[in-house]
Amino acid sequence: MAFGLVNHFAGDVDVAKMKIRGGDLDLVEYEFQPFLPGECIQPLRLEKKCSLSPISGTVKAVAPGRIHLTVLDMNRFAPDRAGGGGAGFALQIYCSAEVECTAKEITIEYSREPIIRHFVIVFCKSVGYRGGFKIKIQDHEKKHVGLGSTGSVLLALGHAMNTALGGPLTSDQIRLLLGNNYVEETEDGRVTRGFETGVGPAAATLGGMVIMGDELALAFRHRFAEGKNVFIVIPPTVVSSAGRSEFDLLMNRARNLDYQDRELKAYFLLMDLIPALVRDDLKKIGDIIWEIEFRGSKRAEVEHHGFEIYRNMSLLRESGLEFVGMSSVGPSIAIVTKRGREEIERIIEPLGLKVAIETKVDNDGLKIETSKTDCIK
Repeated sequence: MAFGLVNHFAGDVDVAKMKIRGGDLDLVEYEFQPFLPGECIQPLRLEKKCSLSPISGTVKAVAPGRIHLTVLDMNRFAPDRAGGGGAGFALQIYCSAEVECTAKEITIEYSREPIIRHFVIVFCKSVGYRGGFKIKIQDHEKKHVGLGSTGSVLLALGHAMNTALGGPLTSDQIRLLLGNNYVEETEDGRVTRGFETGVGPAAATLGGMVIMGDELALAFRHRFAEGKNVFIVIPPTVVSSAGRSEFDLLMNRARNLDYQDRELKAYFLLMDLIPALVRDDLKKIGDIIWEIEFRGSKRAEVEHHGFEIYRNMSLLRESGLEFVGMSSVGPSIAIVTKRGREEIERIIEPLGLKVAIETKVDNDGLKIETSKTDCIK
């Protein structure tokens, strides 16, 4: 997951330094210093030189979106340190990247060109590719509401480029390369580092639900809610995560709460969530996630939008819905249930809510298509 705080903050170029306090003796200053695409790269440490076999034709990679349910410990990640752990699952909403090898030039057909160009340069330098790419991107058009558009786009791009060059990297290497080089664009066409837990890329790569440890380590993956429906509602909110005051409030409170609750959240995931996933017990899974909504950094994320979002989620739970949880910093709320759309609409309409997306969990993960497989001479 690309933790969504910087999605809005990145454009606030007048705010270069943020102070984050996790406790009385824990004050950390981060400088969100924008840089040009291709600068400040954190390359993979590869044991041997990559063998490249560029193919002719077009490669298309399609990656699902995601719901990010919780960070395990916000004290363990920062703009220059991917990690923090967490849990989330893949959705049947999709982003795609079409890639074709070229002699030299990099051309990009997408509105958010700086983040694409940066990751292309990161990838090329990591594998030693000196040619170019013709790139076309399509996202799922639900940006900055907690559904992972940026991470899914970059994941699809990484796999498309990798396949177009003959597969020099493994899927885990692509995931780590993305996690350690995740950026958001600024208003002046530069980029700045974002927060990355690794949940989104892991869920989108493998499908189903994933649980992550620190340093982007995949701890567990399992199929989730097969045959069930997923409804996304996006409550209106006057609160954003942009600017100094909102950023300070959310990050400082989130870190402090995770000092208190991180062990409990980790216990919930290891001792309760994993067995419930293995049993395919949606109600138990929903009970665990609902408990986490009131714990640690997740509590800070939900409270950031005010009492009303807790009230809405509570009423949804009281109506008997099996699984209700806010994604990332919100405001998107995911409902996972065996009930159909008509019944869901009867429940949510009195709350002033509407179904923004009707979908299902993607349990298969990223897919790749190639038009040709001949090596370029």
